[in-house]
Amino acid sequence: MSLGTVLLVQPDGHEIRRKRELRGYGLRRFAEAAGISHTHLSRIERGLRNAQPEVMARVADVIGCSIEDIERDPTKGNDHERDEHHRLAPAEDEGSRGSHPQEP
Repeated sequence: MSLGTVLLVQPDGHEIRRKRELRGYGLRRFAEAAGISHTHLSRIERGLRNAQPEVMARVADVIGCSIEDIERDPTKGNDHERDEHHRLAPAEDEGSRGSHPQEP
């Protein structure tokens, strides 16, 4: 491994989100507590980004678990989570700001 190589952890975004919500954290407040941007946290939770070990350590610390508890099993993909997120209509996606009435 070269000095320029950055190690990344494959987070289990679904599990991070589940644990965050169980503890009553909204996305922005949790991201602030973990010292990362809410957009980066959102991408991690949706399976669009991996994370540096330092970021995962801060996320795990705020959640109150170990990194291993929120690390994705490398033998399983998380494409189903990403696909499910994109299949939801805006009114069904809890991240949306609501649906717009459709014109007749």
